[in-house]
Amino acid sequence: MTAEGSPRTDSGAQEPVGDLVHRASQQLSQLVRDEMRLAQAEMTEKAKRFGKGGGLFGGAGLMGVLTLQALVVTVIAALSLVMDVWAAALIVTAVLAAVAALMAALGKRQISKASPPAPEQTIDSVKADVAEIREKAQR
Repeated sequence: MTAEGSPRTDSGAQEPVGDLVHRASQQLSQLVRDEMRLAQAEMTEKAKRFGKGGGLFGGAGLMGVLTLQALVVTVIAALSLVMDVWAAALIVTAVLAAVAALMAALGKRQISKASPPAPEQTIDSVKADVAEIREKAQR
């Protein structure tokens, strides 16, 4: 018979607390490493999918540009039925230039509204928080 509280040697033996803590620490470390490997594998798979998706979007963008070019040629050809080809091409070119200029002006306006590229409201909020903390710390 063993004294109460002492480790037993049979299959239901109690281990010292130090051994249990050491084993739990090892198991926790192994669990964290396994979870990190799983997360890495998952992120690798997602990155591959994002890469394929980005490539497909890029291809779609290229096809869209080619489609617009074909549409421009079609408009020139249609206008050339009622006027000289050079005049039709000049009119289409002028319209495209006007659209490009308008888009550039609108883009510039949007960028100027976004400048400077700093989170001003957050900075002001943090400054207010710091001032309040300093005020309360001085009391």
